[in-house]
Amino acid sequence: MLNETIAAIRPLDDEAIAAARALQARLTKPMGSLGALETLAVRLAGLAGTCPPPIPEPAALAIFAGDHGVHDQGVTPWPQEVTAQMVANFVAGGAVVNAFARQAGVRVTVVDVGVKAVLDPAEGLLDRKVRAGTRDLSVEPAMTRDEAIQAIEAGIQVADDLVAGGARALLTGDMGIANTTPSAALIAAFTHADPAAVTGLGTGIDSETHARKVAVVTSAVVGLEVEDPIDVLAAVGGLEHAALAGFILRAAALRVPVVLDGVIAVSAALAAHALAPLSSGAMVAGHRSAEPGAAVALGYLELEPLVDLGLRLGEGTGAVLALPIVASAVRVLHEVATFDSAGVAHK
Repeated sequence: MLNETIAAIRPLDDEAIAAARALQARLTKPMGSLGALETLAVRLAGLAGTCPPPIPEPAALAIFAGDHGVHDQGVTPWPQEVTAQMVANFVAGGAVVNAFARQAGVRVTVVDVGVKAVLDPAEGLLDRKVRAGTRDLSVEPAMTRDEAIQAIEAGIQVADDLVAGGARALLTGDMGIANTTPSAALIAAFTHADPAAVTGLGTGIDSETHARKVAVVTSAVVGLEVEDPIDVLAAVGGLEHAALAGFILRAAALRVPVVLDGVIAVSAALAAHALAPLSSGAMVAGHRSAEPGAAVALGYLELEPLVDLGLRLGEGTGAVLALPIVASAVRVLHEVATFDSAGVAHK
């Protein structure tokens, strides 16, 4: 499934890009006056292979949840049970991302790829558990290669199902206490950045805990001599990171835009990009997370975030907030009159 997905990812369509640029030049506005929205609309035309591209509605958010063995190293003050408790909160509709999703008309699906607890079946919750949490990445590889591939393919299948169900845009979400630690490790590994420069405060840790977290990330990354992106994911990633990477790859293969959330999503996007560089054509950076590693990852991927509000919640909140901006960028190509059709003089 992974190999077929990677093989299906193709370059953006040059003819559709040219048509979108030409249309932008004819619309009743100064060329370039919508800034990054024009660039985004043109790229989405290239992704869809048609101009104008489909309006990205309806949209579906997948929140991938997993626990982390590195929690044992004291990298966060939050108890591990919160992962399962927040999954129940998502399913009940009581989290911040649920409120944002209702505002934006986004369907929410929660996917258990590695929660340590046994979760009760519920509507809107998918059981795709690979194992009950990762191993401690500071002691041994977090996953085996086979486990990483299984998680990637779980993400691929979720993307397939959501698009088959009518989604015209996919949004990334995540939940996993301690998951900013593997995110920092992935970013340092894929971008070769200083681990200290990409390790942030997560849920709001104190300086002592932050120093311990930096030490854990540094020890995990220093001497990590693996070339295969799957082996990097297996060594220092999380099950939700691997599933998100598959989710992103499948969006690219299906030529559907995937709006990235914060630092967990962009660290997974680095893995997707390493596996299939052309997959970045489908990626839309929803926001710039307050986590320092997010800016490093976005710079490496050459993605410009649409929103910068100092968010660091995760869950998919930044992606959901950015969705109306993405839809507006595309709607311009569908609905704005040209100079000729509106009888407006062109310079």
